[in-house]
Amino acid sequence: SMSLREHALSLFRSAVGTVCPAPMMKRALKIQGKGCPQLLVKGQAFPVKRDLYLVGFGKAVLGMAAAAEEILGDHLAHGIITVPLGIKDSLQQAGMQEMLLKPHSKIQVIEGAKNNLPDAEAQKGAVAIQQLAEGLTADDLLLVLISGRGGSALLPAPIPPILLEEKEKLTKMLASQGAAIQELNTVRKTLSVLKGGGLAQLAYPARVVSLILSDVIGDPLDIIASGPTAASSHSVDDCLQILTKYNLLQNLPKSVETVLSSSSTRPTAPENYSHVSNIIIGSNTLALDEAKHQAEGLGYTTLVLSAAIHGAVDQVATLYCQLIQLVCLCHTGLREGPLHDEVRGNLLQLAAELEIPSLDLAKFLQALEGLGPERPVCILAGGETTVQVQGTGKGGRNQELALRVGLGLHRAQAASSPQGVCEIIFFSGGTDGQDGPTEAAGAFCSPGLVAEALQEGLDVEAFLSNNDSYTFFSRFQGGHHLLVTGLTGTNVMDIQAILIRAT
Repeated sequence: SMSLREHALSLFRSAVGTVCPAPMMKRALKIQGKGCPQLLVKGQAFPVKRDLYLVGFGKAVLGMAAAAEEILGDHLAHGIITVPLGIKDSLQQAGMQEMLLKPHSKIQVIEGAKNNLPDAEAQKGAVAIQQLAEGLTADDLLLVLISGRGGSALLPAPIPPILLEEKEKLTKMLASQGAAIQELNTVRKTLSVLKGGGLAQLAYPARVVSLILSDVIGDPLDIIASGPTAASSHSVDDCLQILTKYNLLQNLPKSVETVLSSSSTRPTAPENYSHVSNIIIGSNTLALDEAKHQAEGLGYTTLVLSAAIHGAVDQVATLYCQLIQLVCLCHTGLREGPLHDEVRGNLLQLAAELEIPSLDLAKFLQALEGLGPERPVCILAGGETTVQVQGTGKGGRNQELALRVGLGLHRAQAASSPQGVCEIIFFSGGTDGQDGPTEAAGAFCSPGLVAEALQEGLDVEAFLSNNDSYTFFSRFQGGHHLLVTGLTGTNVMDIQAILIRAT
């Protein structure tokens, strides 16, 4: 009998495995036919009439491009990708040869955007991609590989006469005024040649097929990497409104004023995107589906809560604690009674406060309460929580979430909750293999672990208030509860799992 921790680890590995570049690309992409070959993407067919070109940008794109070149073979005429600085070396050191291009590849690689900030190298890559797109004809096919993380910073082509430094300075000014990431992206897109559908328009009349690895909740096409091949849902007016809101209209660089004033006079006829197909081939939802399939194979009754979990890490931890308590109450046959009603009420209120899209908690709880006590239960979820860093410790949002859930459960147990009859493990991990500035992807935690730590005189609260979850997990039990996977070469946000079985 495997431990819950081993089960949890195998679920995480299978979820990440399914959105790793090679398996993901092999599932999505095929070439068939000799005379007039067709590119098949998830069952949709695109004729390859003349030449097939490839461009891409983002953190996972090197691995995606390596897999694509293998699948496309001689059909690929030429490719250009821009990837974060240092990614080739990192993958090489991690021994991930399969994510690197073969010698004599037809794909040119440009590394840039150091520290995820647009720079001259990224600009060089963006210009090369722009020139390739502008030279295409109606008989060409452009395959675009997009990986959300880092994709936007790697494609910084400001509309002339705006200089990269001017656009950067404006973005920094907005950020320092407290502008939200959506607002920053709206302004960036408006001043950019390639974002907000610009790349797709430049490639016209060629057929454009985008394969997208999503790292954004809800997979919105115009937000992932600032939507270079998707119609933008924002206009110049939205950009002006944001600049007005933060009192920046008065001291804009001359070049930005020029671009904004000339673009609003153009007729705002919606551009045509009928030559474009945007296809999501990797997402948190797909990773969770695979984990569910695996968990069922291990004998768990499995429910997926949501692929859009977001909000402050302490609130999300409370949500998970209440959920676990409810499962334990059901396991002990306490489906009715004041405690059950109180936990259920708290849960519904918390879910309402967190405003998680597409989460029907009442329906979920109904399914949960219908489960029999004889089978172990697995609850899966994904998304991205946020941590307000107040301390000077070392940690990441996944490790902090795990520790908070463990502490919450321990407290509930101490307050005579009926968890005693259940064995529980919770884990949270980043699918890119990185969580904060640590080598861990996340952590596993259980109420027993916290009880043990407290017996040994460790002050769990102090670790949490210092945002020092990594130090806690690495000092305790020899770091056995840290989830360390190394770089995965992909990223679809985070995955969480709750595993519960009767003792």
